[in-house]
Amino acid sequence: MPLPHPTTFSGHIVDIPGRRIYDGTIIVSDGTIAAITPCDGLPADAPYLLPGFIDSHVHIESSMMTPAAFAAVAVRHGTVGAVADPHEIANVLGTAGIDFMTDNARQAAFHFCFGAPSCVPSCGTDIETAGACLDSKVLATLLARPDIGFLAEMMNYVGVLAGDAEVLARIEAARRAGKPIDGHAPGLVGEERRRYAAAGISTDHECATIDEGRACIAAGMKVLIREGSAAKNFTALETLIDEAPGQVMLCTDDCHPDDLVRGHINLLVRRALAGGHDLWHVLEAASAAPQRHYHLHCGLLRPGDPATFVAANTLTANMQIMQTVVRGEVVYEAGNDTTTGVASHEKEGGAWPNRMEARPLAEADIATPQMPGREVHVIVATDGSLLTGHDILTPATPFGEGSEWQGVQKMVVLNRYTAGARPMVGFVRGFGLKDGAMAATVAHDCHNIVAIGTDDARITEAINRVIAMGGGAVAIAGTEVCEVALPIAGLMSPLDGDEVARRTAALTSAARRAGCPMHAPFITMAFMCLPVIPDLKMTDRGLFDATQWRFVEEVKE
Repeated sequence: MPLPHPTTFSGHIVDIPGRRIYDGTIIVSDGTIAAITPCDGLPADAPYLLPGFIDSHVHIESSMMTPAAFAAVAVRHGTVGAVADPHEIANVLGTAGIDFMTDNARQAAFHFCFGAPSCVPSCGTDIETAGACLDSKVLATLLARPDIGFLAEMMNYVGVLAGDAEVLARIEAARRAGKPIDGHAPGLVGEERRRYAAAGISTDHECATIDEGRACIAAGMKVLIREGSAAKNFTALETLIDEAPGQVMLCTDDCHPDDLVRGHINLLVRRALAGGHDLWHVLEAASAAPQRHYHLHCGLLRPGDPATFVAANTLTANMQIMQTVVRGEVVYEAGNDTTTGVASHEKEGGAWPNRMEARPLAEADIATPQMPGREVHVIVATDGSLLTGHDILTPATPFGEGSEWQGVQKMVVLNRYTAGARPMVGFVRGFGLKDGAMAATVAHDCHNIVAIGTDDARITEAINRVIAMGGGAVAIAGTEVCEVALPIAGLMSPLDGDEVARRTAALTSAARRAGCPMHAPFITMAFMCLPVIPDLKMTDRGLFDATQWRFVEEVKE
């Protein structure tokens, strides 16, 4: 049930476009700001009323929550809108998955702007197996819909630079629809960056260094400063907030549920203010810039705008959200745990949308041959980064028996869309597991089953538990097994956000008891499969070198 919603709100009104703060009363009628009347005599501790925050690039599926459940948590932190790319569920279910997201989002008092996923799969069916393929004709149909606001991240930057006809047709479909085009081009600078931008691509959230960020802005693109659960770029890029006001936005990209319940864009606003950045530049990045760029209609506290805003105790690094209002409805109030948009635990009228064709594995299915003297390629993972390294070993001993194997563990990717598919087996360093395994159907972007473990028995047990659940995540630590079922496309739970966060926190704790020290081990593992981010990744087809854009020799039986 919604909270009681008054028709007037008084406080220190924060006018971002006018760069001023004045005392006034907001008068609301039918979800719209009918008028704002100046007033005198407000106490100094009256709330600051300011436009709500926007996550300028996020995959709702990474929260493992439905859109409605995500919204119910996000509004507690002053987030009132999200520019959401549903390409995770689109890779599993195609347009039916996108329809699920948009339909579910209508349950929430929240401003969602969904995109048409440009790369399903991320780079081609010859490189990875997905559950669907969205070509330029499908995308043109999606982009014509009023509930689709932009062309989501064009990850196939190689195709853009090479002038691939199908890739350019997708971009042209967005141009014809008059909708923004998001980018994804890690490490791209110089002339290649300029060519990528000239194709019509207007943003990038993959900048990891200040040089990349400046190159992006110099090419005419906007930088989405990302601080997610796995990739954390705020410290490297925060200088841009003051260097290029209006050209910078804030985003999370992938936000794990136990992180989301602790905070969202508000945490980045507080960090920016603590770092001494100009208040108006910070609020521009957190609210006004994404509204302007994505043609959102969330409002900037002007008469005629939607009555969407937040009340905060201060405009300093100590900011706390006291109240969140969306279209005139109070959806969050500090001290009151009731929020709108909480997802149901039950699915009315049948099963949740999903696809799981994988068959259980035996240990022999992932056994590796003796490899003394043979060249072995190893993915090197780093906590807090989506980029990976690429080690090449020439071991003198079988896997796991010599010092050269120290820290190296087996990784398996299993196609979940084809019954009886052969699992792909490789090696990874950086997860630090001592006694256990991890497995999940959250594996960007095709969301096949991925697993990492210390021995074949635990790896196959974890994979088979995931299959039995129809999708989800499993952590095995010694004899302990912790699991989270994700029956919606193998990506999301139908439970409310707090319960999802509780269960995923327990999952992370189990992974740490197995020896993994990473902040977000499951999100980091998920990105070991994404072939469009350098250097070395593994899909269900084999080890892929994103810097050379080719497969390297993979480990086979």
